[in-house]
Amino acid sequence: MAETVPAAPAGSKSEQAYALIKARIVEGTYSPGHRLVLARIAGDLGVSVVPIREAIRRLEAEGLVTFERNIGATVAGIDPTEYLYTMQTLSIVEGAATALSSPLLGAADITRARGVNEEMRTCLKDFDPVRFTRLNQEFHSVLFERCPNPHILDLVHRGWNRLASLRSSTFRFVPGRATESVDEHEALLRLIESQAGADAIEKAARLHRSATLDAYLAQSSAADSS
Repeated sequence: MAETVPAAPAGSKSEQAYALIKARIVEGTYSPGHRLVLARIAGDLGVSVVPIREAIRRLEAEGLVTFERNIGATVAGIDPTEYLYTMQTLSIVEGAATALSSPLLGAADITRARGVNEEMRTCLKDFDPVRFTRLNQEFHSVLFERCPNPHILDLVHRGWNRLASLRSSTFRFVPGRATESVDEHEALLRLIESQAGADAIEKAARLHRSATLDAYLAQSSAADSS
């Protein structure tokens, strides 16, 4: 079991260092395997090594950083098995949440979701996988947040949080999937607008999520065999 490291007081140098390093890991600035040189990071932030060391300990406890003797702290790799299980689970629970939420969505919700999807389409021109992923979550949140079943909704939130902890912007690895994703979003919105049955909406939402996982697995398999 990972060590539990208490959070530093809000606004402290350690907390600031933790937030900055974690943001760089999540955004991909510090990629898996990147060596975290404490003195260099401390120099960037204009602080001593002590708060950097405390921040690294927290990130190690969260599984974002690993520490090896004679090497030091490095950014942990993405566990492909954990990603697989998370995406499989999310495809099921988010599909159900979207279907249950659908009858409760109003015209304003659809307009908002379509607006976010158009931002995603614009984002394709100068592709930024981190921004695209953030917009993707915003789009789906509009569609599933009205789910009346709090237990299913909690599982969806857990799935998204787990993806964030895995630093998973799948679109970074399969950018071609982004265009298909935007088109599938529009198809899903049209199903909801037409008041399609819950089964049809659940299936469309589930297959949309599964298609992203399939693209990632295909890319990983191709990379392993090359």
